[in-house]
Amino acid sequence: MQLTLEFGGGLELLCDSVKIHSVDVDLPSEEKQLTMKHLLAWVRSNLIKERPEMFMKGDTVRPGVLVLVNDCDWELSGQLDTTLENKDVIVFISTLHGG
Repeated sequence: MQLTLEFGGGLELLCDSVKIHSVDVDLPSEEKQLTMKHLLAWVRSNLIKERPEMFMKGDTVRPGVLVLVNDCDWELSGQLDTTLENKDVIVFISTLHGG
């Protein structure tokens, strides 16, 4: 499944300072649909190069990370259970800033 992943608000630093990633994610063999839960595990294993704890807490994103799926807040579409489709755009933005 082809997806576009965008990282902003400092999260791109965890991915070798690359903001936009065009990726092919394989559907888990036992699953019929790709969900955000599967995608987050894939991102942690394949894109995050350092300090994964700054992006994820447990099996979800850390508090303070805004997640948009096709410009819609994932809290409106089921969060971890959000079903993804080919060519979807997922944006991760950190809203936490140090001072």
